[in-house]
Amino acid sequence: MSLAQARLLQLDAQGLLQPLRRRPRRSDVVAMIERMRLLQIDTIHVVARSPYLVLHARLGDYPMTWLDEALAQGQLAECWAHEACFISAADVAWHRGGHDQRAHHWAHRHAARMHREQRADMDALLAGIRESGPVRAADFVRKDGVAKPGWWEWKPEKRWLEAWFALGELMVARRENFQRVYDLAEHVLARLDPPFDPTTAELSAADLRQRAIVDGVRALGVTPAGWIADYFRLKPKVTDRELAPLLATGELLAVPVQGWATPGYVHRDHADVLDKALNGRLRATHTTLLSPFDPLVWDRARALAMFDFEYTIECYTPAAKRRYGYFVLPILHRGRLIGRLDAKAHRGDGLFEIKALFLEPGVAPTPALVQAVAKAIADTAHWHGTPEIRLGRTQPVVLAKALRTALNAAQ
Repeated sequence: MSLAQARLLQLDAQGLLQPLRRRPRRSDVVAMIERMRLLQIDTIHVVARSPYLVLHARLGDYPMTWLDEALAQGQLAECWAHEACFISAADVAWHRGGHDQRAHHWAHRHAARMHREQRADMDALLAGIRESGPVRAADFVRKDGVAKPGWWEWKPEKRWLEAWFALGELMVARRENFQRVYDLAEHVLARLDPPFDPTTAELSAADLRQRAIVDGVRALGVTPAGWIADYFRLKPKVTDRELAPLLATGELLAVPVQGWATPGYVHRDHADVLDKALNGRLRATHTTLLSPFDPLVWDRARALAMFDFEYTIECYTPAAKRRYGYFVLPILHRGRLIGRLDAKAHRGDGLFEIKALFLEPGVAPTPALVQAVAKAIADTAHWHGTPEIRLGRTQPVVLAKALRTALNAAQ
């Protein structure tokens, strides 16, 4: 398999090979999260918050409320996986099992340490929820009266709620204006759809690790062993030797990929797509903007190896040291990552500001590419409720005139 064919297989697995050919349905939200296996949560909202943006890249013009409603109705749940993520209700049980695996995650380690050090306060908070019902962090008043940004400035109750969430005693019942509403885990588990299966959570750590490995391979489409662990933050790393039994049972298939020193692994569910890829019958037609926390690019080493795309999210970098901008969205165009744009949505003004747009070195701004990128930007701006588009600087500079013309036509 060539690297180009491997990219197409990965894009197909991730739902990014071709645009949805019909209007999105409510059920598509849960189905797409099941396809990706998880949907990472991030609160930055200079554009749409990341989970909504990840779904938009795959579903197009869908109402953002569908994600919130699926959580409130028990079709989705939240847990710590890759990072904090939405997962399908069908997958909750196995995420709540495998304590040995979960204990490796930094969130679980931090929460366990906090409970050891602040046990009385945390236990009192949990008892209060058991008596009085669901709560938000906003229900607790800061004693110092000063609200500051950043998790390190959270009020104690917010830290304790998050710790109990990481430890599994609390779950997220719903969100209100994207704020978590915490409730006892047994209450949230009782209304999951499909119902919670406690026997899955009781599987051995080895069985649950194998499930995570298989799901990671399925979500990635094709992957060497070295990329698998990151998807669910597994420790230790996955090795070819560990995968040998899954090859023997036919759960996984192995295929050599040009340029890879080790085999590429494909889940048997993708056997037909693998055959299409090998025979040149997969075609990438999708152009869209990706979240910095999209599964396609969150592993920066994988993005570099698969797409020759060097990417660092710079929102945590001091402004003077940023190369591209605060919240930079990779641009996917017909199977390649061809550029990136720094954008900000001014919701009150209905304005989508493109502070800067950069094409990758060697990418030619052909009329077809410019029109496709302009349409992707206009579609995102319209979906976001900020239909007016303002274009700032571009690289190359000669792109600006053609892109501005195409944007005016696309709005």
